[in-house]
Amino acid sequence: MLKQVAEGVLIHQSELLGNNSVVVQGRDGVLLVDAGITGAEMTCLANDLRELGQSVVAGFSTHPDWDHVLWHAELGEAPRYGTARCAAFMQDVLSNADWKAGVTEGLPPEIAEDTPLDLYGLITGLPAGTARLPWDGPKVRIIEHTAHAPGHAALLIEESRVLVAGDMLSDVFVPMFEDTDNPIEGYLVGLGRLEGVADDVDVLIPGHGSVARDEEVRARIKLDRAYVEDLRDARVSSDPRVVSPKPGWEWASDIHEGQARRLARGSEREGKSD
Repeated sequence: MLKQVAEGVLIHQSELLGNNSVVVQGRDGVLLVDAGITGAEMTCLANDLRELGQSVVAGFSTHPDWDHVLWHAELGEAPRYGTARCAAFMQDVLSNADWKAGVTEGLPPEIAEDTPLDLYGLITGLPAGTARLPWDGPKVRIIEHTAHAPGHAALLIEESRVLVAGDMLSDVFVPMFEDTDNPIEGYLVGLGRLEGVADDVDVLIPGHGSVARDEEVRARIKLDRAYVEDLRDARVSSDPRVVSPKPGWEWASDIHEGQARRLARGSEREGKSD
């Protein structure tokens, strides 16, 4: 069910991973960001939009993780945008003859049979450096950065003062790093770009978890930065998402453990090569 979080901005949250699909109302239809993760949920979203007398005129994927590049025929044939790097990543995935088997293998087993892949990853890349989303609706600023995934972007809906953050600033997931040579530095750069627009934001919609408002927006940024710096400096994290996760999300602590081990191994290799 759609829930309004700001003037002209609504969300639909998935049951399994708390994914937030974002609907932005425009003049002749809506922008749909990160459409959802199961066929049933996307069909429900399409039905909700029809009841509102709205159709999807543009889509956007914040980054190329599997749960952010899905689509359903019920949502229509609107252009689906992403950054140039996001689209290039997806084109590389889809160029593999066995891509569907690989994606299916990585899906949570609870939803694997209800995750439609026929329209998976069909993203139109915007020219590098594009600052605004090309659609006939409220001005939407694209904030591309290097954190979490290739071509990751947040969207700032300027008139509504809403930041759609993609897979950052969540209250259920700690920061998750892209597999690069320097993921810590890349993540801090991304956080810096989001912090740079924080004065223009009243409502924050993360890719997963609950919406943040007002002072909590900067609190989320501060929390993510502290977590990243703890891992960078090899400190034990006191992040509440690790120490006392939200009930039902205890498994998410494994993400932290895996990242800490991976970064420690990387530091050991660097030490041996010095």
